[in-house]
Amino acid sequence: MSAKKSNGMNQSQKLMVFVLTMSLYGLATLITELIPKFQVGIVEFSVEYFLFIPLSLAMLFDPLSAALGASTGELVFSEIMLGQFGGLGELEKFLTVAIGVYIAGCLVKDPKNRTQVGAAAILGVILQLFMGMTVDIVKVQTAVAEFEAVPGLPESVFFTEGFAFLNDVLFSGIFFCMLPTMYLVPRLYGKIEPLLGIKPRQAQDQISGKPVLSVKAAVLSLIGFGAAVGAEYLAESGMQIIDWEASWAESSGALAVGIIVAAAAAAIVIFWMKRNAQLRNAG
Repeated sequence: MSAKKSNGMNQSQKLMVFVLTMSLYGLATLITELIPKFQVGIVEFSVEYFLFIPLSLAMLFDPLSAALGASTGELVFSEIMLGQFGGLGELEKFLTVAIGVYIAGCLVKDPKNRTQVGAAAILGVILQLFMGMTVDIVKVQTAVAEFEAVPGLPESVFFTEGFAFLNDVLFSGIFFCMLPTMYLVPRLYGKIEPLLGIKPRQAQDQISGKPVLSVKAAVLSLIGFGAAVGAEYLAESGMQIIDWEASWAESSGALAVGIIVAAAAAAIVIFWMKRNAQLRNAG
C-alpha cells in the first residue's frame, strides 16, 4: 500500500474527526465562559478561545473536517445550548473560525516540526482575528453599526479595533493557541493516528491533497470571507432570519448542562475510537 493511500482518510474517519473536534472545542468554549477577565488600564486580559484544540486536530488529521467541527461545536454548545441564536449574525464567526483553522492545517507539511507548527498556528489565529476585525470596521464605516468608543483610546474605529486585534493575538493567540499547539502536535504525532486506523503522515505528505494551500482552497476561503461580511451586514441591517433567546439563556444551569453534554459526546467518541483500534489490532 502506498504512503499516500495509507495516510488517506475515508468519510467515516473524517466524520469521527468532525465529531471529536466539535465536542472537544464546544467543551472548551463553554469553559472559557467560566474564566474571569482582568482589566489593567485600557488593556483587557481575557481568554478569547482555546483554538489549539481544532488547530492540533487539523494538523494531524483532515483540516476541513476539524475546521467545520470547530465552527459547529462553538455554534451548538456556546450558543444554542446556552439558549441563544443570533441568526445570520452567527455565520460570521462560524466562517472565520473555519477558514483560520483550515488554512493553518493545510500549511503544515511536517507535524514534527515545532517551528512550522507554531508558525501555522499563530497565522491561523491572526487570520481569524483579522477577518473579524475587518468585518467590524466595515460595519461601522458603512453605518450599519454604531461605533463604541473605548475610554482611554482615540475615538477611531481603526485604532480601537486594531488595538483589540493586537491584544487578542498577543494574549490568547500566543498563550492559548500557538504554544499549546506547538507542544501537542509533535507529542501526539504517531500516537493518536492509530485510533482512527491511519498511519502518521510523512513530512512530504499532505492529508487532504497537496502539501501547500491550493489555489482552489484559497479562492473558497475568500468566498467564505465575503459571505461572512455579507451575512454580518444583513444581520446588522435587521435581517436576522432566525433570532431567538430563551428565558434561561446563559444561566449557570444551561452552562452546566452544556459542559456535561459536550464532555459526554467527547468521551463517547474517544471510547469508540479506542474500541475500533482494539478490534483492528485483535483482527
